[in-house]
Amino acid sequence: MNTDFITQVAEIEISYKPAIQPSERLEINTPDKAAKVFRSIWKLSLEHRESFYALFLDRSNKLLGYLLVSVGGLAGTVVDPRIIFQAALKANSCGVILAHNHPSGNPSPSDKDIQLTRKLMESGKFLDIQVLDHLILVPGGFTSMANVGML
Repeated sequence: MNTDFITQVAEIEISYKPAIQPSERLEINTPDKAAKVFRSIWKLSLEHRESFYALFLDRSNKLLGYLLVSVGGLAGTVVDPRIIFQAALKANSCGVILAHNHPSGNPSPSDKDIQLTRKLMESGKFLDIQVLDHLILVPGGFTSMANVGML
């Protein structure tokens, strides 16, 4: 049997390497706490370009890790649900908190923000991964879509 064709198949590697013990993980139980975490990991200025991040939590709402999903321009960024849920599955996450910034400084969710959040919630339902919140960060504060009844 000729097995030469096997050398032309790409290996897919899936890994999650937690840096701390489960007992030491930060519990995220409020939008304020989530906003603090996002602000501590945000790589660019909130006023520069729109970025999108995700936090991944276990069943006890303890932080497993985060992912920079995308960086866009002044008026938007592309968010692929497959990228978010691929990372959620890698980390064996039960919940996701999403965040992006509005360089304009307006923390109100746009129609596109609401549509994207609904799409991500539906995707998460299929995988039993709950979208717990979606924050919109601006330099002077943030909006929690959960707190304003949009989730």
